[in-house]
Amino acid sequence: MLSNVRIVLINTFHPGNIGAAARAMKNMGLSQLYLVNPCEFPHPEAESRAAGGNDLLLQATVVGSLADAIADCPLVIGTSARNRNLPWPMLNARQCGEQVVQEAARAPVAIVFGRERMGLHNDELRQCHFHVAIDADPAYPVLNVSAALQVICYEIWMARQAIAGGDSNPQSAVEYPDQAAMVKFYQHLEQTLKRINFILPQHEGKTMTKLQRFFNRGRPEMLELNMLRGILSAVQRAAGDDR
Repeated sequence: MLSNVRIVLINTFHPGNIGAAARAMKNMGLSQLYLVNPCEFPHPEAESRAAGGNDLLLQATVVGSLADAIADCPLVIGTSARNRNLPWPMLNARQCGEQVVQEAARAPVAIVFGRERMGLHNDELRQCHFHVAIDADPAYPVLNVSAALQVICYEIWMARQAIAGGDSNPQSAVEYPDQAAMVKFYQHLEQTLKRINFILPQHEGKTMTKLQRFFNRGRPEMLELNMLRGILSAVQRAAGDDR
C-alpha cells in the first residue's frame, strides 16, 4: 500500500531538504521520491542529511514538470499554507493521511510539496484534487518544507497502522481517472465550450479554473468521466463539429 504513495518535491533549492525528505520518508515506510527540476541534485549535502535514507536518493525519479510526476495518479494532494482567492477543497494533515492510505491500496497517490520560499504556484495547485494545510499557530503557520513533509508522512504511517490493526477498512474498489485522463477531459471541455460560444476567446475569465475546481471536488469515477466525454462529443456533433 505505502509503495503507491509518491512524495513530489518541486524546484527544491536547498539539497539538504531533499536529504531530509528522504530520511523522513524512510522513517515512515515511504519509498517513492519524485523531484521536479531540483536546483542541485545529486549533492553531498543531500546524502549527508538523508542518513539511513540514501537508498531513496539513489532511486529518486527526476522529472521536468509536475505533470510528468503525477500523470498516472488518480489522487493528487498539494500542500499549501496560504489562503487563495479561489478556495480549493481542503484537508488537514490527519484527513490527508487517511485519504492517501484509502486510495493508495488501488492506485498511485501523489503528495506535492512546493518551493522553500513560495510553495506551490497557483497553476500547480490547480492540478491537485485537494489541498492540505497543517494546523499551526496562526501567528506563524508556515513550516519548513522538510518539517511539513515529516508531519504528513507521520499521518500516512498512522493511518496505515490503523488499517493494519483492523480499526478501519479501505474503501470499496472505485476506479478514478488518473491525472492524464483528467487533463484530456479539461481540454475536451474547454474546446466544446468555446465551440458553442459559452466561453468567448476575448472574455475567458476564470471559467475553466472554476470548472476544474468543481470537477476536482466532485472527483468523477472513470465510468462517469467516460460518460461526460461522450456528452461533450454529442454536443460537438450537434453544433456541427464532425472532428
